[in-house]
Amino acid sequence: MANLTPELEAERKRICQIAKEAGLDCFETIFELISYDQINQFAAYGGFPVRYPHWKFGMEYEHLSKSYEYGLSKIYEMVINTDPCYAYLMEGNAMMDQKLVMAHVYGHCDFFKNNIWFSKTNRKMMDQMANHATRIRRYMDRYGIDVVENFIDVCLSVENLIDRYSPFVEKSVTKSPEPPKENNYLLRVDRDYMRDYINPPAFVAEQKKRAEDEALQRAQRFPAEPEKDILKFLIHHAPLADWQVDVLTIIRDEAYYFSPQGMTKTMNEGWASYWHSKLMTTKILDDSEIIDFADHHAGTMAMAPNGYNPYKVGIELMRNIEERWNKGQFGREWDECDDVRERKHWDKKLNLGREKIFEVRKVCNDVTFIDQFLTEEFCVKNKMFVYKFNKKTQKFEVDTQNFKAIKAQLLFHMTNFGQPIIRIEDANFENRGELLLTHLHEGIDMQPDFMSETLKNVFKLWKRPVNIATVMDESPQLFRFDGKEYTQHKLGEGPGASSGSNSSNQESTGS
Repeated sequence: MANLTPELEAERKRICQIAKEAGLDCFETIFELISYDQINQFAAYGGFPVRYPHWKFGMEYEHLSKSYEYGLSKIYEMVINTDPCYAYLMEGNAMMDQKLVMAHVYGHCDFFKNNIWFSKTNRKMMDQMANHATRIRRYMDRYGIDVVENFIDVCLSVENLIDRYSPFVEKSVTKSPEPPKENNYLLRVDRDYMRDYINPPAFVAEQKKRAEDEALQRAQRFPAEPEKDILKFLIHHAPLADWQVDVLTIIRDEAYYFSPQGMTKTMNEGWASYWHSKLMTTKILDDSEIIDFADHHAGTMAMAPNGYNPYKVGIELMRNIEERWNKGQFGREWDECDDVRERKHWDKKLNLGREKIFEVRKVCNDVTFIDQFLTEEFCVKNKMFVYKFNKKTQKFEVDTQNFKAIKAQLLFHMTNFGQPIIRIEDANFENRGELLLTHLHEGIDMQPDFMSETLKNVFKLWKRPVNIATVMDESPQLFRFDGKEYTQHKLGEGPGASSGSNSSNQESTGS
């Protein structure tokens, strides 16, 4: 297959058959044997050698090349979520490493094909990326490299402002709003003779006017509901040239393609590591290769006390789920058991572990994976605690062993990749055509420098002042950029409670 040597091709066929017998269901997988320089190039392009030209890919290539040349890092495997899957092997690796990479790749391919969060991705993305590159090169020829590249810079700075769950939400057909009921604002009256007393004419008139005003406000609201997919909104409503709309659409399409990989990083790497470990140690390795495999596998699974290794957490949690379901350590009876000795020796010999991990692989992402299956016993066993840096000792020390705090911190960093959740609240803020964004504050303030630069780049797309309502230093604030000046206003009772024009200006900086 491809340019593999006869020895590698023979191993590929053998490992593919072993993976199928183990229950893995993969797309056809095409392996390419490439040099270290080529693999750095492909990795810089996100695995796609046919992407559009941009300086950030060159910067990433330079970083990867220097890291390899100085012995700081080495890319062992790279696999692309397409049908067929494309995977790359690096020339010069030992045969044991090549076997390890192949087994790992088949784990990834099974995950790509069967995990529901990848079900909406474009399986012909290699062709689509080439099409994107052709279109952008055409725009560079027509409008100039600097003009197009500068616009791509703006688009890439806001490429995370998408709704990652929207591909799985069925959009209902918009129906005309039903007229409000005539008496939906009246107080309930059980006896007719009390009607005028409970609902006097002045009160009825006041409530009727309020209902009409609210209906008018809803009708004039744009968008009708808060919009999390900010790029989609800008594509349809920002005053952009046709080529700019196309470029922004390309950036958005690619952001959605890569999104499931971020949503399932721990699960995906854990699943592939589980299978390469299982297959290598039971079916693939020769006796002479065991020590080298153990050394390389241990290096991949190493996790610093203050760090997070998705390979390590993923594989250990998969093994933990398999063991628990094999022994029946789940359900109400298990949860209600308080006897430490009984829990330690609990084994109902159900042998449902393999079936369970295949089910988990199919339906979960990292958030649901951690939320459902991370247990206090698992955290203690794997020393997963919350650490903080002690300036006096110059060391990281355990800050808390509280399970709820550990789990909450993991879930927080996995939800939306730890990035702030932003949505468009009003595209005609204060009836001036300004954009109002709102930030879902979850206890952590946004970084002011990131926020200001994002507002400036959204302004370049919207071409009207952009506002964002958030909480900063425990105080509701409204930040605004009008193309020249970046200002901060204090809100009365929360985002949207009062407008920026009616608030006292607290801070103003030049753009």
